Amino acid sequence: MTIKQELIDEIEVLLRYNLDTTQEGIKVHNTARQGLIDASERLFEKGLVSQKDGGYLTDLGHEAAEHTQAALRLLSTTS
Repeated sequence: MTIKQELIDEIEVLLRYNLDTTQEGIKVHNTARQGLIDASERLFEKGLVSQKDGGYLTDLGHEAAEHTQAALRLLSTTS
């Protein structure tokens, strides 16, 4: 199974969110890499973020970001 670049970009956007608070969102600026701009729009269409350019995580988005960030922490640890 290969992971498409579109999914990697969506993961990268989700990793930018601070999960310690629901009062902090992100903004994907129009000067960002096009893949991240497109990823943010797809996350909005999927109902994971509140705005096409990022904004706040929805409840579903918060859950997805938690799992994404937890998986990265697990995979980043060395044994």
